[in-house]
Amino acid sequence: MQQPLVSVIIPVKNGLPHFRRVLDMLQKQELDAPFEVIVIDSGSSDGSKEAVPADDPRFRIVEIEPSSFGHGKTRNLGAELSRGEYCAFLTHDAAPANEVWLRELIRPLREDETVAGVFGRHLAYESATPFTRWELETHFEGLRNWPKVQITDAREYVRNQGLRQVYHFYSDNSSCMRKSVWRALPYPDVDFAEDQLWAKLAVEAGHAKAYAHDSVVYHSHDYTPWERLQRSYDEARALNELFGYELGATTGNALRQTWRTSGRDLILAWRNGWIRQAPVATLMRPLDNLARQIGYYLGTKRPRFTQRHERALSRDRRLQAQ
Repeated sequence: MQQPLVSVIIPVKNGLPHFRRVLDMLQKQELDAPFEVIVIDSGSSDGSKEAVPADDPRFRIVEIEPSSFGHGKTRNLGAELSRGEYCAFLTHDAAPANEVWLRELIRPLREDETVAGVFGRHLAYESATPFTRWELETHFEGLRNWPKVQITDAREYVRNQGLRQVYHFYSDNSSCMRKSVWRALPYPDVDFAEDQLWAKLAVEAGHAKAYAHDSVVYHSHDYTPWERLQRSYDEARALNELFGYELGATTGNALRQTWRTSGRDLILAWRNGWIRQAPVATLMRPLDNLARQIGYYLGTKRPRFTQRHERALSRDRRLQAQ
């Protein structure tokens, strides 16, 4: 095949059924230049490897041992194997929403040489609860105010944690970076939040980071309370260790946040008719909010309980062990 402009890199392990949709939408992408797709499988047993189209020369699959997988390390392997000027990344459950996902994702890179990396918007899957849909829509709508960020005032950047959080936010569920920047700034080899740590390093090195609102993937999770606690634990622990953020500083704060968010969700459910549309999800929201705050507290403070049960509390480690 011709020299690709973009290499789309997808780590996968037991990604069905969503992975089939990802592959199907990648084959439908409309781009004015060639692209390749590199699938890195780390021990799938559900047919994910067989789902990769063997008759499409744009696709190739690389197999690695499950024990060698790492969020940053595996993506770095994909970048090393890539031939494109740009390295785009998807997770195996982030399905492009339309045929222009890739075109819109690389647009900021093509139009502005100062941009080192760009990430796109997430939509909830059709089966998601209205609460999950609302959370994603609200989060990414807020990011429209920050289509491009670059440090111009170092003092304000250091002083303002809220500003730093915006500058650091980056999602490898759907993202793309210049390979030339990656050579100087590869992904950090960390357990979690490698994408946000990379964004921090990139902006602090003087690069710009962009948000492509019109590059859209379907990606969402409706967690059980225990899964929510695990996911929040992983997030809080990583953001505390890597950035010093405290998502759950005290038990009192956790209880106040649970009360506040549960009240907010009840109002949303009443105003939008979600009580009738999704009664079970509505009833579960207080428990979900409580599980989130417990996970944040345990991940931030790491009391003795978490040290004894760290493997059970980490959802990311459990998924990698499967």
